[in-house]
Amino acid sequence: MLHLGLVTYNLAKDWDIDTIIKNCEETGFEGVELRTTHAHGVEASLSKAQREDVKKRFQDSKVELMGLGSAFDYHTPDQAKLRKDIEATKEYILLARDVGATGIKVRPNGFPPDVPKEKTLEQIGKSLREIGEFGDGYGVQIRLEVHGRETCLLPNIKVMMDVADHRNVGVCWNSNDDDLSGEGFDYNFNLVKDKIFMAHMRDLYVNYPFRKLLNSLNYIGFDGYTLAEASPGTSDPIRVMKYYRALWLAYQNLK
Repeated sequence: MLHLGLVTYNLAKDWDIDTIIKNCEETGFEGVELRTTHAHGVEASLSKAQREDVKKRFQDSKVELMGLGSAFDYHTPDQAKLRKDIEATKEYILLARDVGATGIKVRPNGFPPDVPKEKTLEQIGKSLREIGEFGDGYGVQIRLEVHGRETCLLPNIKVMMDVADHRNVGVCWNSNDDDLSGEGFDYNFNLVKDKIFMAHMRDLYVNYPFRKLLNSLNYIGFDGYTLAEASPGTSDPIRVMKYYRALWLAYQNLK
């Protein structure tokens, strides 16, 4: 039931759209999350015609533009900057709608010093609710990456989700080592299992329970994307992607 896709953060950061589509089609990757600031240039500055062109190129391919990856976060104690970031996120949501992406990735990025953590968690959650409501009107999901020093801990992510309390706001599982902290993987996974909208995965050979993650996602009936965020700097990306897909499939068949 799972779908395999690619995050352009590492492996594809220097590829244009045509290269992304070509390489994904050749290797059996079904979808892609385009990361902001990278060579493919899908940014809020695109004109209406440029947005329509991006949408058409993916629609004419076998590759789904399943998301856009932003670097927006909402932990700042500067309320003017917070408002600016929220409004910029809304512009990014409109970009996602125009290019045919079903969601955007946002993130927490740590706790500011000298601010109670509970206050920061509440602020992030309320910000997510606002952009979640906005995105819901355009059919664009808000996917919160499990990210940032301490904010990446799943009990903290759970608080953000509880404060946001919106059907259009969910979690992007990020395959961090901290997923195993505290009471362990199973406990942390269960905290947010009903809110997982997608997952990022590093190279599958690293010391992380990817087989357990994939089987856990299958067990709960998750039918979304698991996205490879892997192998920066390789000289043979097609070979890497083919091996990645083979191991991804094999992990789901092992008990």
